[in-house]
Amino acid sequence: WSSDVCSSDLTLPHFGILQLESLEEYYQVDLELNGKAVQVDLNFEANTLDVETFQRVKSFIENIEKFDQKNQDYIQQDFENEREGTVKEYVDFHIEELGDDFLEKIGISNPIDKAQQFLTKLYLTRVGLYPDGKYDTSYFAVFDYTTNRDLTDQLIVVKTDDHGNLDHLSWES
Repeated sequence: WSSDVCSSDLTLPHFGILQLESLEEYYQVDLELNGKAVQVDLNFEANTLDVETFQRVKSFIENIEKFDQKNQDYIQQDFENEREGTVKEYVDFHIEELGDDFLEKIGISNPIDKAQQFLTKLYLTRVGLYPDGKYDTSYFAVFDYTTNRDLTDQLIVVKTDDHGNLDHLSWES
């Protein structure tokens, strides 16, 4: 009995087979989540990966949709609880600096509670995984959120551990 699949080759959802003994530095796939295209990338420091870490990556990818929901809650909580918080500054910047023309382009025309409407327009565009600390990351995953990639390069970035627990939020471009 023989098998074509080496014991160190394991299959990841969307990515296919990874050779744990000879990893590339970077892998990328595009998925659809809630009707939007989402880029998912894997970033490795080392060229090998142990099975336990592989299983953490696999489990994480299988739960991206759940983590996205959790992140939406983190973003909402940051907005509500931090008067001078990251999300509030991000939202205020887009409403004040980019103005009504921008808001109309992303589907906000009601002048009442523009900020809350703006938050509902944020969607996930990218998930970056750093399972072995590439770039000296202290977090496992990065989720990038925007309202419209064509109109703004500003992102709300949610960084989490491998269970989707919040490490921190930031505003990046």
